[in-house]
Amino acid sequence: MIEILNGAKETVSYREHFGIRIYLNREADNYPIHWHTAAEVIMPLENTYSAVVDDTQIVLNPGDILIIPPGELHQLFAPETGRRIIMQFDCTLLYHLNGLDSTFHLLRPYITITPQQGKDLHGALKPLLIELTEEYFSPSLLKEASAYAMLIQFFVILGRNFMGLERRFPHRKNQQQQHKYIDKLLEVCNYINDHCTEEIQVETLAELAGFSKFHFMRLFKQFMGMSYYNYLNEHRIMFAEKLLIDPNLSIIEVAMSSGFGSLPTFNRVFKSYKKCTPSEYKLLHGVHKPLD
Repeated sequence: MIEILNGAKETVSYREHFGIRIYLNREADNYPIHWHTAAEVIMPLENTYSAVVDDTQIVLNPGDILIIPPGELHQLFAPETGRRIIMQFDCTLLYHLNGLDSTFHLLRPYITITPQQGKDLHGALKPLLIELTEEYFSPSLLKEASAYAMLIQFFVILGRNFMGLERRFPHRKNQQQQHKYIDKLLEVCNYINDHCTEEIQVETLAELAGFSKFHFMRLFKQFMGMSYYNYLNEHRIMFAEKLLIDPNLSIIEVAMSSGFGSLPTFNRVFKSYKKCTPSEYKLLHGVHKPLD
């Protein structure tokens, strides 16, 4: 299944398939630790399938869905027999749609959707993934547009579930106020996504949301499940990952370009998120002669 592997980086070949690649995989091969800029969705159809993401082993039963956002190191382990859907797609297809960038962030480092965890959510996503796969392999006219529409619907359903009012603000009964909070906090997330390499003060974000500083900090953590500062750092690390695979950039250049004020801070934060140093990351991703 992996066609192009350079170090640990897989380059997904979409060929003529418009930014989406789906395999009906029957191979009994295991796939070593790797990553790619594509997002990946895996659902076994027959027999189990296993993965390791973020040092966590995941065993998928038939019908279980595993979603791995782009850039996450992972391994895959297949049984001797079985069949599974493996879909990879270019996330930039969806990032221009308001809110979906932040949705992918909520899924990190991975998420599983099983009937036991949520019957309604799984019941909506499983048939949609099967229908998307059937459309992908069909000879139908306009199948590209149809596949895009289903892919968007898949992540809209997922995003609504994770940003649901009752999940994020369970004690606020006024739905109009809840929607206002979510709209404002998504606006803040989009601002951080676009300006993560700049110096961002919490007062600026609070003013953008229209809340006091301390009210904003509390609501953001409740909404995103992390502090605004951790969210900012995660986006800086994601930005740095793209730069680290450039052999022409030194680690200190990457640190400064990613919004970190010093090399020690960058090294410390990077290791806390990625479980390796920036130098080790360069080597792991096929950059064999780091410049620092």
